[in-house]
Amino acid sequence: MTLPLPLGGPAGERPLTVTELATLAKEVLESAVPPVWVVGEVSGFRRHANGHWFFTLKDAGAKLNCVMWRADAARATGEPQEGMQLFARGTLSLYPPWGETRFMVRDLLATMEGGLHAALLERARANLEKDGLFALERKRALPQFPRAIGVVTSPSGAVWRDIVAVVGRRWPSVELVLIGAKVQGEEAPADLRRALALANRLETLDVLIVGRGGGSKEDLWAFNDEGVARAVAASRVPVISAVGHEGDVSLTDLVADVRAATPSAAAEKAVPDRVELLHRLGVLRGSLASGATRRVALAGEQLRHAATRMARSCERITERGTARLRDARTRMALAAGRAMEARRAEVARLAGQLDALSPLKVLERGYAVARDADGRVLRRTADLPPGLGFRLRVVDGEVRARSEGTP
Repeated sequence: MTLPLPLGGPAGERPLTVTELATLAKEVLESAVPPVWVVGEVSGFRRHANGHWFFTLKDAGAKLNCVMWRADAARATGEPQEGMQLFARGTLSLYPPWGETRFMVRDLLATMEGGLHAALLERARANLEKDGLFALERKRALPQFPRAIGVVTSPSGAVWRDIVAVVGRRWPSVELVLIGAKVQGEEAPADLRRALALANRLETLDVLIVGRGGGSKEDLWAFNDEGVARAVAASRVPVISAVGHEGDVSLTDLVADVRAATPSAAAEKAVPDRVELLHRLGVLRGSLASGATRRVALAGEQLRHAATRMARSCERITERGTARLRDARTRMALAAGRAMEARRAEVARLAGQLDALSPLKVLERGYAVARDADGRVLRRTADLPPGLGFRLRVVDGEVRARSEGTP
């Protein structure tokens, strides 16, 4: 409906409704101001139930109402917190129902000055620490003589060339495998996770180096990504993290098995130094030779001492054996003498008994014994027929006799 102009108004000028003016202002703002980046401090953040984010960006001189629709908020790496310094990219518009100007935010980026990055970093660090990924007991030792080393870094950066030069000088026999990845920018975290997954499918690798050269905090931010840190912690083989310079410490440094101050230092930790190793082998060879000589001399000395002790022991054994033999011989001689005396006494006793029973003793008492030619004793008269010749045994011998018969 068209309303008449107020009294005194310009002839022919039609008044606009509030809606028409707000819509016109919206069109003018959106066409006049292209998408821009705005930096400011977050204030009054509110997340609606439907997923939209509402907050204010402010500085010392002004405030800007901001809205980030659900689809754009879902792409953000984390919710902004009160007081954060943010870069916000979007378009300026006007919301007619409320009649207020709004900044329609499409992307958020932290300023690295206590803003979103700091909050995200602290949250990631707390999550990793809670899961025990910083614990010293889970860190593995590097193999002393690796056969193949994987390197996750940018193919075009100086890191790869530095590692190749250091390894070639120290241990040229090792195989180096480059797994290329973006190491800075928005796509770097996802690309690093992809490269780490690929490296862990290579069964020949013994060690993995993950790193990049120095840079600003924004340049190194990919190595503070929680997903990248978890991929490093889950690696099948030990990981050396070499991100930035000496003073830069990232989450990948904290979860890796070994941290190196620089990529060149990582290469030095990954392989031994052949020159130093050859020197150590020479020293060890000399020590072994000296030790062997000392051991042989010591063994010879011990053998001589043992032979001397054995000879002395044999002499003592021989002396004790000789003394014991003499004692045994003496005891045997005494025993034999006593036994012989006992036997002599026994023989004398038996001889006396025999002597007492001897026929000669009878003959000494005046008796004689007659024997025929065959030696048979003639005891009866019947044994002595007339004319029988016989022998008569008397005490001191025999006499021949002949029987004349009985009277």
